[in-house]
Amino acid sequence: MAKQRVLVKFSGEALAGESGYGVDTSILKYIAEEIKLLIDNDIEVGVVIGGGNIIRGVTAAKDGIIKRTSGDYMGMLATVINAVAMQEALEHLGMRVRVQSAIKMEQICETFIVRRAIRHLEKGRIVIFAAGTGNPFFTTDTAATLRAIEIGADMIIKATKVDGVYDKDPNKYSDAKRLASLSYDEALADNIRVMDDTSIALAKENRLPIVVCDMFQQGNLLKIVQGDYEKCSIVK
Repeated sequence: MAKQRVLVKFSGEALAGESGYGVDTSILKYIAEEIKLLIDNDIEVGVVIGGGNIIRGVTAAKDGIIKRTSGDYMGMLATVINAVAMQEALEHLGMRVRVQSAIKMEQICETFIVRRAIRHLEKGRIVIFAAGTGNPFFTTDTAATLRAIEIGADMIIKATKVDGVYDKDPNKYSDAKRLASLSYDEALADNIRVMDDTSIALAKENRLPIVVCDMFQQGNLLKIVQGDYEKCSIVK
């Protein structure tokens, strides 16, 4: 029987904790423990982490001083910083980890090669995919979906600060309702924010399920992989 393989996408902002910037090592430790639960249950795991706790390309380029392309490359480098930090936290718990970057930086990590990434996964290593797609104008959501498809993941789990997808912004509307399940086309609606449109369209084309969950619900990742979708939203 083939092992389950998942890709988990974490936002960079979540790593910052209450400070709103940088890396909170207590959150790193928590995420590492959640991923270890997957590994201990013989699940193959790929990881993508955003860079918003350090810099976002769109924000850096908003006043025109920094070009959008340069801003996006700065954002890609931020994801590498987060990936290396995550690697350290996972290895601290005794797990085997490889960081693969879409931009070549041999002194820090491997360059992304899909066959090598799959081989690492088959050997029980966690693979953290850094530097987005390696191209400007693409988000880490799109990078996560692309990598999930390339490695043949069974699903992509977007671990966020909320417990799923809502019909409207729950921070603004008290009557907002969580959607337990929705189609790709529904996820593309203007008032629904799951991932960016490019990543959803890519998932739809390749029939890749997207599960949105609260990363701070302990044990949530394992429950989802085991088929418990009670505290999340699934797009398929």
